[in-house]
Amino acid sequence: MKCVLLSICVPLLLTGCSDSREVADELPNSSIAGAPREAMTETRMESTLARAVTIGEDGPRLDACGALGVVRGVANGGTLAMRAAPFQDAKATAQLTNGARVHICSRSIDQRWLGVVVVPVTPPPVPGADGNAVEPVALDCGVSSPVDRKQPYDGPCESGWVSSGFVQLIAG
Repeated sequence: MKCVLLSICVPLLLTGCSDSREVADELPNSSIAGAPREAMTETRMESTLARAVTIGEDGPRLDACGALGVVRGVANGGTLAMRAAPFQDAKATAQLTNGARVHICSRSIDQRWLGVVVVPVTPPPVPGADGNAVEPVALDCGVSSPVDRKQPYDGPCESGWVSSGFVQLIAG
């Protein structure tokens, strides 16, 4: 008698606990709060997102951005898109050419993207009133010295995310 009851009760209990919904359908998505998942594709969701470059990831004793790199391998005089977030569909915020120098401040988890601050190009010297060349003052991006904590970059230079395959490490 016990075996018959167990063979009937156990399957009934298990079917009462099953749920056919997917976990992804139940998770909140802050970029489209309240919208059903099927209403917006992943590409469309991500295309408007932005993620600030983080500086100070190496701690308060090291430079805010721990390495310097140069853009290499962009074909046929083309440009490398610097993006607002670390993925291909993110908005392009600037275009970099071969030879552009960047401070490397952070990386995406998958190592495909680098969070960079662009080193501004210093204009050539100009003649002064006395005829001697006057060197223009280079813009300081504020990432070559330590910061007290990890924080989003909000300095005067352009910043964003570039594909790591196009940046060659030159210092750091």
